[in-house]
Amino acid sequence: MTENDNFNPARSYALKQLSDFVPHAGGSYAAKRNFDFGPGNHSKVSSLSPWIRHRIITEREVVEAVLTRHSLAAAEKYIQEVLWRTYWKGWLEMRPSVWTNFLSSRDDKQISFKRNVGLLAAEAGTTGIDGFDDWARELVETGYLHNHTRMWFASIWIFTLKLPWALGADFFLRHLIDADPASNTLSWRWVAGLQTVGKTYLATADNITRYSNGRFSPKGLATYAEALHDEPAPMPQKLPDIIDASLNEPALLLVTAEDYNPESFVPASKHFAAALVCRSAGKNWLQGDVALAFVDGAAEDCKARITAHYGCTTESIDTLDAEIVIEAAKAANVKIVVTPYAPVGPVADALKQLGRALSASDIKFVYRRRSWDAQFWPHAKKGFFPFKEHIAKGLMQEGIASKQLALDLQ
Repeated sequence: MTENDNFNPARSYALKQLSDFVPHAGGSYAAKRNFDFGPGNHSKVSSLSPWIRHRIITEREVVEAVLTRHSLAAAEKYIQEVLWRTYWKGWLEMRPSVWTNFLSSRDDKQISFKRNVGLLAAEAGTTGIDGFDDWARELVETGYLHNHTRMWFASIWIFTLKLPWALGADFFLRHLIDADPASNTLSWRWVAGLQTVGKTYLATADNITRYSNGRFSPKGLATYAEALHDEPAPMPQKLPDIIDASLNEPALLLVTAEDYNPESFVPASKHFAAALVCRSAGKNWLQGDVALAFVDGAAEDCKARITAHYGCTTESIDTLDAEIVIEAAKAANVKIVVTPYAPVGPVADALKQLGRALSASDIKFVYRRRSWDAQFWPHAKKGFFPFKEHIAKGLMQEGIASKQLALDLQ
């Protein structure tokens, strides 16, 4: 079985994968989570990130399922791993300029490193570095890398190969099935010593040999990781207000790859007259064949679920083209477009442009934000450790964890 066989984008498949993993989310996960046994052999971790990233299944569903089998204390490592994704999103949501600065740096470096031999070798997996080359090919061929391996890869890219971190982050963003603008960008910044200023991550041969189960023993890796320098991260700004508008009037539902599960939180007190499911937000995002195929499949699965749940006509669109959305709204005879809120990233950028076009056509654009995000994002003002202190209380307020289980986590 190949890695790709394990990434069926259907929600039903994701729920089966979650059910299979839940028994292993406690001590087994904590003990083995850092080991990468190779492509098609990631059974010691959940590998649920592709579905969680597109919210085919949600963070809330995953945590709740785990806590039906384990206490918070027993599953602490895994639950924190799920909440890291939430933390990164909240952190970037309050500092959107970090995303725009990444895009600017990436674009500049793409010009200056065009046809650069070192960059081409790194992306093709022909550097001669044991392990690194295998991971570069694995990423392109499967759309996935083990989390520990992503850290090794980023460290070697930055400190051994001396390549721009923004181009490495872009390489991941183009090929990972679970390409998440916040998690990806900020994790690369962390390895480079930009996120926690001065604190870098250095990949070592001994660590790689141990946690790759002896598969790799690279030579010539950097022995020192000097932190990169950039403008200090801005102070957190207030989260955008989301008005919980009434959905009593017929509307057009617009679904993007940020949330392929609207039926779990977007109500329709009357009905949606029609729905659109978008596969992408445009260029420079998910260009790898495997990642594109996953999102295409997820969009089709979402389309079928929306049709069944809301009882409306549902169409697929390739991009968030304003003319297409406006024409769909007119055809459905509605003046409201509703969409799940998209956090900072390419989809959010495209939705902002779309919102201006809808407003000019006298069509109201309404966002719906999940309670999970509203609950946790405001606590991402500083580092993860202060954020972690709010996990138990946040889970209780989400109706997931009991007081006794919360005490177990403390």
